[in-house]
Amino acid sequence: MSKKKVTLKILLFLIASDFLETFSQFFFKKTAIPASGLDVKNIPDALIFLNTVFFSPYLWIAFLLVFLTFVLWSTILSKIDLSVAVPIASFSYILVPLVSIIFLHEKVSALDWTGIIFILIGVIFVSISAHKDGAATQ
Repeated sequence: MSKKKVTLKILLFLIASDFLETFSQFFFKKTAIPASGLDVKNIPDALIFLNTVFFSPYLWIAFLLVFLTFVLWSTILSKIDLSVAVPIASFSYILVPLVSIIFLHEKVSALDWTGIIFILIGVIFVSISAHKDGAATQ
């Protein structure tokens, strides 16, 4: 497979994909909050849990965002290599904690941020390696 160029349009699609993924996670969390007090130990408890989350409008928003992410991601992957797309689309590792802090008032510790930074450094290394490997095989 030949390397395909990342155009401005594809870059914007990648950014949109990150935001869609981030907000789908946010809405899944919003779905789960009302069920957080439920202790699922048996089938009736599981049914109550499922009833609680199934009728949440947030669940359906999350599913819609997942579907839109799938469509966008499929479009992206039809235009550029996976080894290029994934590293560029890794900003959700930063966006999810930021959205969690801003909208859910969650705490993200310095240790968590350190882990996030290490993940991003790893993604950069993989991206660099993929580009070097691709250049070597061409």
